[in-house]
Amino acid sequence: MPRLWTDTIEAHRRAVRDAALETTAALVAEHGLASLTMSQIAERTGIGRATLYKYFPDVEAILVAWHERHEQHVARHLENLVEVRDHAGGDPRRRLEAVLEAHALITHGVTHAHLGAELTTLLPRDGHVAGARQHLHDFVRDLLAEAAAAGQVRGDVAPDELAAYCLHALMAAPGLPSEAAVRRLVVITLAGLHGADA
Repeated sequence: MPRLWTDTIEAHRRAVRDAALETTAALVAEHGLASLTMSQIAERTGIGRATLYKYFPDVEAILVAWHERHEQHVARHLENLVEVRDHAGGDPRRRLEAVLEAHALITHGVTHAHLGAELTTLLPRDGHVAGARQHLHDFVRDLLAEAAAAGQVRGDVAPDELAAYCLHALMAAPGLPSEAAVRRLVVITLAGLHGADA
């Protein structure tokens, strides 16, 4: 089979698969998971049910595939944040600020970003589902621990709790109207890291 034909078929398969994943996420956001059916997904995607079943055996398989794709995005996001940290210099506070700002700006324009947390709570908690998100949490936690050790952020709250605070606060970034608003959100988030000892 000619390469152009093979590439075209593969691109079509990817497009159908991606459309099914995005449609599923949109339906969950609109109606919740309980009433979701393969027929609804096929109809909204614009494909036949038989075609959808060629790609996925059931709704759960679609949700798991969506989440795996989301986790791959989180892993790439983390790689970008490592580069930001490494280019920010040696000051722990500056590295933390640079990473939190980059994280918020990267997630600002992400389609269906708000669905990540919702679908995460609906899916089984196995290793591949939670892995990349946990790495992101650990990465921010370690930056906070360094800044706390240097007396630059509060030391009266565990870095694990502060990391959860930062990441949850910055989940508001995708819904904000501009990058300026995202930067203000980061400033407010950073302000919450100051305690009596920081």
